[in-house]
Amino acid sequence: MITVQSISNYDKVHSTAITIGTFDGVHVGHRKILERLINNAKVLGLKSTVLTFFPHPRMVLQQDTSIQLLNTMEEKMVIMKSLELDYLIIHPFTKEFSRLSATEFVRDILVNELKVKKIIIGYDHRFGRNRNANINDLFVFGREMDFQVEEISAQEIDDVSVSSTKIRKALEEGDVRTANNYLGYRYMLTGTVVKGRGLGRKLDFPTANLSIAEEYKLIPKNGVYVVSSVIDDKTVYGMMNIGVNPTVSGTKRTIEINFFDFDQDLYGKKIQIDIMDRLRDEYKFNSLEALKVQLRKDRITSLSLIPK
Repeated sequence: MITVQSISNYDKVHSTAITIGTFDGVHVGHRKILERLINNAKVLGLKSTVLTFFPHPRMVLQQDTSIQLLNTMEEKMVIMKSLELDYLIIHPFTKEFSRLSATEFVRDILVNELKVKKIIIGYDHRFGRNRNANINDLFVFGREMDFQVEEISAQEIDDVSVSSTKIRKALEEGDVRTANNYLGYRYMLTGTVVKGRGLGRKLDFPTANLSIAEEYKLIPKNGVYVVSSVIDDKTVYGMMNIGVNPTVSGTKRTIEINFFDFDQDLYGKKIQIDIMDRLRDEYKFNSLEALKVQLRKDRITSLSLIPK
């Protein structure tokens, strides 16, 4: 897969089969649509292409700073790369871009820039200035400008929407198993390891403190989780606490990972944490010793959940 930053950077050499959307989560519902795109492109001799946007349109048009997304753009790129897509085009979404008329978007962007020959799109897709054009307009444009349009049914779009809603709800409730089932992969957190308060080391459970730069990234419910990560091409397992550390009167929400049988300096390193399961809520213990006893139990439980 070739990732292209901005439509203007597409090479214009290859004709494309395109689908358009944010594809947040790239979950199993999304993947059915992407598989259809990929198969169509192969049959027609086209390049399978996803056109997506960043920032999310709601962040720009509605200035919605409360929006919570399942993937950072970097994570989305990693997931898309595991598919057989030819191109992922990430276009900067701006107010100026949103003001393109439907004709300008189709003629100048899809046809002239991206050489589209087929579009696979949802029945409810709206586009152009003020989102005033719909799929019926797209069929007309297709006849006029020589490209095919394939409609994704209401049932399929509803399945995608329901899946996204269920994934977000499950993560907010700490139900990682359900979220992972709908995603088709383990929910991931990607960030940089930073220095923490050093409490974990005092408890004989040293932790890597994960800082996530993207404020829009959805963080699961506070609690203790079993996790894995690939560090220097080796899979390591551990347990992760998301929360405020109430036993030591903490107030700031942190993400801390204790890796098992691992002693490497990770400060400043960017890592991806895959969440496997949830063990328990975050509790306030009466003493550090009581917390230490619980952490030992958490480790035993975690180890029992790790594939042998």
